[in-house]
Amino acid sequence: KQIDREGTIIYSPAIKIHFTPTVFSLALIFPNPFNPKTIISYQIPVNSYVTLKIFNVIGDEVATLVNEQKDAGTYSVQFDARQLSSGIYFYKLITENFTTAKKMILMK
Repeated sequence: KQIDREGTIIYSPAIKIHFTPTVFSLALIFPNPFNPKTIISYQIPVNSYVTLKIFNVIGDEVATLVNEQKDAGTYSVQFDARQLSSGIYFYKLITENFTTAKKMILMK
């Protein structure tokens, strides 16, 4: 905001900043436990083929949320678990250079 001597106000144009992550990361979901929808966020520092899957406690795959090439950046995916029963599940991020999994609880 710039104000000249006569009181005229001029706003400078907005500046967009593009943030590129420096590390692979899979965020904790919030809320946890959830019912029935949640958002899963992750970031990748380099272009990579990304797979994001949901597994039950015995290791059966129950959903695939992402299975495609992604540019470096931060992403969020909504997971709708209406078709699943209450219990503990795991969400797993797999890329060419990184793999991690985290626990989530579905409570209906």
